[in-house]
Amino acid sequence: MNDSDFLAGRFEAHRGHLKAVAYRMLGSLTEADDAVQEAWLRLARSESDDIDNLGGWLTTVVGRVCLDMLRSRRLRQEDPLEDRLPDPVVTDEVVDPEHQVVLADSVGLALLVVLESLNPAERLAFVLHDLFGMPFEEIAPILGRTPVAARKLASRARQRVQGAAPAPDPDPAAQRRVVDAFLAAARGGDLTALLAVLDPDVTLRADGGKALPGGMKVLHGAQAVAGQLATFHRMATTSTTRPALVNGVAGLVNTVDGELISIIGFTIADERIVGIDILSDPERLARLDLAGPEL
Repeated sequence: MNDSDFLAGRFEAHRGHLKAVAYRMLGSLTEADDAVQEAWLRLARSESDDIDNLGGWLTTVVGRVCLDMLRSRRLRQEDPLEDRLPDPVVTDEVVDPEHQVVLADSVGLALLVVLESLNPAERLAFVLHDLFGMPFEEIAPILGRTPVAARKLASRARQRVQGAAPAPDPDPAAQRRVVDAFLAAARGGDLTALLAVLDPDVTLRADGGKALPGGMKVLHGAQAVAGQLATFHRMATTSTTRPALVNGVAGLVNTVDGELISIIGFTIADERIVGIDILSDPERLARLDLAGPEL
């Protein structure tokens, strides 16, 4: 084995962790892959023998790359983050090892939506410290701030995240029972049954991309969400609906004649649906890799 192969092997040992960091930072699977690839290119150009802690070095590089990408998004002012859903990670209900790494630590869509509302510095400080345990002394140089300033950024982000992204029920079977009840209500056009599974403060986000005038549609409250019963009924009766995990939580994948038309993620707490996230943007759906055996 030559030096290049040895270095590549060492890098691959960290790839899953690096993609997990990048996905939380960017909310985009494609951009996360780009950030990880950039870290590899920088490693290949570096004097790797001088790197004592390769995992820490690579995490720092990925953090800097993601920070630059987030800042570039804002400068371009293209596709405002609040007007789109993050990329969902869709798997079979038996999660494969690669996706399990990406989905560790409850990275549900609801949390990612809140992270999209943070500014780049807040997001980096929160993700690296609160989700990955990196000390503020190591985060500060990435941001060009002091450790005290980095701590304040993470604290501000934490205050916005707490309560805005409810933790899902941890029992997969309980999650699936609630989603199955939602689907049964949708298929039957049963308003009473639908309201029974919705939390009073449920939030629905529907991202249809450019086909949806005004960007992402957001509805709050059980009555408003239940008002979409006709849409849910049409979805449930005119498409093939299959169970899947969407960011590690029970969800649904809808196809028509084998073509993917929507992915629905749910946030479920206390056996009620508190969040529904629907991605139906054809362009983005076409870019997603749904490699699970059910799809």
